[in-house]
Amino acid sequence: MAAPPLGLTHRVTGAITSPAVALAHSGSGPRRLRPGLLPSKRWSGVVRMGAVVRGGQEGEEDEELRQTKEQAAARRRWETLIREQKIKTLTPREAGYTFKLTDKALLDVRPSNERQKAWVKGSTWIPIFDVDTSVDLGGLGKKVSNFVMGGWWSGSSTLSLNKNFVQQVEEKFAKDADIILVCQKGLRSLAACEQLYNAGFENLFWVQGGLEAAEEEDFEREGSQPFKLAAIGGVSEFFGWTDQQRAQAAKEGLGYRLVFTGRLVGALVLLDALFLGAQRIGPLLQELQTR
Repeated sequence: MAAPPLGLTHRVTGAITSPAVALAHSGSGPRRLRPGLLPSKRWSGVVRMGAVVRGGQEGEEDEELRQTKEQAAARRRWETLIREQKIKTLTPREAGYTFKLTDKALLDVRPSNERQKAWVKGSTWIPIFDVDTSVDLGGLGKKVSNFVMGGWWSGSSTLSLNKNFVQQVEEKFAKDADIILVCQKGLRSLAACEQLYNAGFENLFWVQGGLEAAEEEDFEREGSQPFKLAAIGGVSEFFGWTDQQRAQAAKEGLGYRLVFTGRLVGALVLLDALFLGAQRIGPLLQELQTR
């Protein structure tokens, strides 16, 4: 996704972010961990939910340090699970063929705002994080913070942990069932794999890179958006300024670009009209006040 304008920080207190995932794609079938398979050290808080903000700069620095340590610890756990083949890896294409040709289940753990745009036909949906719908002061504060700190640009939502995730999966699947887990970029599904493994599930498959790394032919899609565009939103999506849309434009050609060029021109014309209108209304208001 395209970066917000200069000076806009990506850090949103108490919200779950979805940074880009760098994942290796080579060979076929389940494999051992390779360097670069997991997201880089710059990934942010999949394991983080509702960070407690303490007063003062020292408190904020302590909180950031705690989160950094948690993220590093989670990364090491995930690497170990994959290296020891306790969680097996599939590319999106391998996952698509496996889901079509075998009786393995496909479990989509994305939040509802991503799921409703595009989903794999026949998949099961149980989110590990979902859109925060709380209306208390704390929840509203997080939503405002998320919007101000970048949500208006990226369309990102404040997410909360689904505390019943494991229980809901247990209600759907036996512990020895073959389950392929997928999310948008690969991070949340990996966190979900760890939770299910710790709960006793034996046959877990992780889709590296998630649906954003998939091609449309890899899965049978339902929904209004291509898989790669399911997580974008906000101003950047409206004007076609996300990385995903630029890649789409390169495939679809001039017609796709013209749609967003038209939106940009229309917005500029509207802003210009509003500016000229304000210039004319100002003197009129002053004249009325002097009468």
